[in-house]
Amino acid sequence: QVQLVESGGGSVQPGGSLRLSCAASGSIFSTYAMGWYRQAPGKQRELVASITSGGSTNYKDSVKGRFTISRDNAKNTVYLQMNSLKPEDTAVYYCASYLGPYLPNKVGSWGRGTQVTVSS
Repeated sequence: QVQLVESGGGSVQPGGSLRLSCAASGSIFSTYAMGWYRQAPGKQRELVASITSGGSTNYKDSVKGRFTISRDNAKNTVYLQMNSLKPEDTAVYYCASYLGPYLPNKVGSWGRGTQVTVSS
């Protein structure tokens, strides 16, 4: 089973940037597709961005052009670069690994989450 630990969350003003990191251990990281989800208070968890083992990416419409997901297989780490942040991006962000290299697929493991707050 893959263990996932997120870092990089925090508080930022609208228009600011943050980079989230997710370090994976316990399995062969490069063979799994990875994703970033978020959950705002009172709302369902939603997929923000995903990346296959081969590096193909997909994004939620509201973050296209602002967020970038990437992976470094040598470091067993997936990143989410978030630019031009908006108050509606405020949420707990979760890293997830899928049960295979491609999407769609089921989530195999979740991280514990990291809080992102966008406020003036």
